Amino acid sequence: MLCLLTLLSCNKANVEQTPTTMSSISSNELQQAIDAVKQAHPDADQTAIEKGVTNAAKFWMTTDGTAEEFTNFCVNAYLADPDKRHELFEVMQRNLEVLYGHYNRISIELKMPIHTTKMPLTDVDEDFGALDPFAHFFDDMFTSKIAFRILLNFPPFTLEEKNTLGENWTRQEWAYARMGDLFNSRVPANLTQNISDKTQDADNYIANYNIVMGNLRNAKGEKLFPDGMQLITHWGLRDELKSDYADAEHGLEKQRMIYDVMCHIINQTIPQDVINSESLLWCPETNNVTDLQGNNVEATAEPNTRYQKLYDIYLAMKAADPYSPTYPTYLQRAFDQQMEVSDQEIEEMFTQLLSSPVVKEVADIIKSRLGRELEPFDIWYDGFKSRSNINEDELTAITQQRYPTAEAFEQGTPAILEQLGFSQQRAKEIAQMVQVDPSRGAGHAWQAMMKGDKAHLRTRVGNNGMDYKGYNIATHEFGHNVEQTISLNNVDNYMMVGVPSTAFTEALAFVFQTRDLQLLGVNNGDSKSDFTLDIFWGCYEIMGVALVDLYTWRWLYQHPTATMEEMKTIIIENAQTVWNKYYAPVLGSENSPILAIYSHMFSIPLYLPNYPYGHLVEFQLEEYFEGKNLGNEIERIYPNGRLTPNHWMRQAVGADVSVEPLLRATEKAVNDSKQ
Repeated sequence: MLCLLTLLSCNKANVEQTPTTMSSISSNELQQAIDAVKQAHPDADQTAIEKGVTNAAKFWMTTDGTAEEFTNFCVNAYLADPDKRHELFEVMQRNLEVLYGHYNRISIELKMPIHTTKMPLTDVDEDFGALDPFAHFFDDMFTSKIAFRILLNFPPFTLEEKNTLGENWTRQEWAYARMGDLFNSRVPANLTQNISDKTQDADNYIANYNIVMGNLRNAKGEKLFPDGMQLITHWGLRDELKSDYADAEHGLEKQRMIYDVMCHIINQTIPQDVINSESLLWCPETNNVTDLQGNNVEATAEPNTRYQKLYDIYLAMKAADPYSPTYPTYLQRAFDQQMEVSDQEIEEMFTQLLSSPVVKEVADIIKSRLGRELEPFDIWYDGFKSRSNINEDELTAITQQRYPTAEAFEQGTPAILEQLGFSQQRAKEIAQMVQVDPSRGAGHAWQAMMKGDKAHLRTRVGNNGMDYKGYNIATHEFGHNVEQTISLNNVDNYMMVGVPSTAFTEALAFVFQTRDLQLLGVNNGDSKSDFTLDIFWGCYEIMGVALVDLYTWRWLYQHPTATMEEMKTIIIENAQTVWNKYYAPVLGSENSPILAIYSHMFSIPLYLPNYPYGHLVEFQLEEYFEGKNLGNEIERIYPNGRLTPNHWMRQAVGADVSVEPLLRATEKAVNDSKQ
């Protein structure tokens, strides 16, 4: 929900773009308003007046008043005096924090039964969870003219302007620019609510989609997985597949079975009745279903539910496009506005790595270690981490003993922070701002939006305690929470709260997750070369998935009348095309659809590019952290807040975000492995 709020509200602007018909102000009326404001403030910056009035006019509708009333508003509301403008800024950011903070708290509480197992889940909870407290926020801000005051006095800057002018901006000027990003869309409340409904519906579908692994059978009728193992798609299936590298006896057969399950989910040939079912046995290899006594059962395939969820989100986002004149497609809002990196730049960075000759060299190392030809699921090869050679049951025994409940993990968070280099006092202060809840889904972090409020960490905790998979996810999510806490409570201006994009919070989450065994007191023995190879292979995996997501949304906007069935076809085709170009040469299996398994694509579309971009940021941070106190560096870097990506990185490590450092280090790691 917060991600979508950002996509809908925090637009950067291109003031040269022709306004949409949403505006009721003609070009002549606009010029009359500009002239009137200039006459009222002859000593003010004339260019700033033009920019501010033009910006406000984009969103003025007939319901807001006549053209004459627009002119009068601009004359009266424009603040040429810097002191008066700063006074307005302080009032605005204080009140916005109150609104965002309490709206966010309402969302957290309403979604508590849906996101956590702390209370029973009822049908009415689903209805309340779909309510969006922000739905009428923008209507109210425009109707009250508060939004117009901001549009007029804090006009936005393009990404190009931020990247060039921002180099010399003060923190206050950055905060003014971020306030200018707030109201560059005016999506009606019913459309905002519809987006919330569709995304919540997709999220519920994903969160409650489990495969009962103990009921799977191979072609010989043999059971490979234990009873009681239920894995959410795709996260649980992927993580189990990774852990199976440590199973020398049955691991490969398990992985092939999971791969078959994934392909059935992608192609929607999975029998509907085996999803979440403990009463049926399923052989993914043959797609045969039987009852528990072995009698054949006629099964019907899932009816494209997975793709319908995404198609519904697409239609909801598309309906909001005319009300976002600066970035009139969801594709543009996701990249140019939210990530503040263009989709073309992302594509170039990702294809640079995917096309690198070093990919095959790393694949040869994996092939040598496995002692076999590689298969498609080896995109999840986990052997560069020593934990892949540690029996996961042994790790689970440790985590279940240490963290029998979500409360036990919460009580252990100060010790985790101290191990990472935070002082005892700061570890206690930060940990007190994070609440840990048992999750229904795979787990997630939910930020606070008001200073003093707690962030929430959700992770799965079984009846016997937190297993290793849940713990591994929890360390990742705790990294998010630490970023969220510091970048909220230790940033100078509320308008600068946060990080440049979700990729940067993912980067710190990866930094925490990488140290999960260290935090358990288990010596992982990872070398610097193996760490580099692990990051590289992780980027290789997820960059292709992100391209499938990107290419799908490009296609959707190029084919606005496409049906859901056509969309499904193109998603699978995109997955196969990307696979054939960048993966089949090293992993084989022409036309594998496996890149389309990721659940993000169907519940949080266009979020996936943040992961590999975050890995690139993580790698540059890790290189910089080497030999330094991690806690001290995190506390130095993350209060920088919402600068643009490259400005933030220059402040953090002295360089722009780039693929080059990882490619150079990977080439060195490959050479070291040969010696």
